[in-house]
Amino acid sequence: MSDSPADVAKVAELIKDFRFAMVTTVNTLGELVARPLTVQEAEFDGDLWFIVARDSHEVAELEVNPVAGVSFASNDTWVSLTGTAKQLDDPARLKEYWNPFVEAWFPDGPEDPNVTLLKFSASGAEYWDSPGGRIASVISFVKSKVTGSVGGGSENAKVNLD
Repeated sequence: MSDSPADVAKVAELIKDFRFAMVTTVNTLGELVARPLTVQEAEFDGDLWFIVARDSHEVAELEVNPVAGVSFASNDTWVSLTGTAKQLDDPARLKEYWNPFVEAWFPDGPEDPNVTLLKFSASGAEYWDSPGGRIASVISFVKSKVTGSVGGGSENAKVNLD
C-alpha cells in the first residue's frame, strides 16, 4: 500500500469530478448496504461531506458501527474508499453546501431540524484508471487477444490516506 504524495494526489484527481457516490454502511444484521449520495465538496482532502436526513438509515447505522465505504465509478475510472463516517451538526457548513438540488430533497431548507451532515473520513483507497477511456480499453483488449498477453494500459494502486 502506497502513501506517496503522488498516489494521494491521484486519488483526489480521480474523484474531483464525481458528483455522486455510493456510500456503504453496515446494517443491524451485519449486512453491507450501499446508497447513492451527492458529494458536497469537490476538493478531496481525505474527507467527504454529504447532506442527509438525521432520521435516515445510514445515520442510525453509523451510530452503531462507524465503518463505511465510498465508491465512485465511470466508464474508465473506479475508486473505492474505506474509512469511517459520522453525523455532524455544522450549520455554517450546511448553509455553505446548500443548493437547489438539495432543496428538492429537503424543501424546508437548511434550518429543517432533520437536515444534517454526514462526514466521511477516508483511511484508504484503491483505484483503477484507464487513461484514454473506452478507446484505450478496447485497444488494450484487442492487443491482448492478438498477442496473447495480459491486457495493460490501466493503472491500479492501493493508497494509505491516514
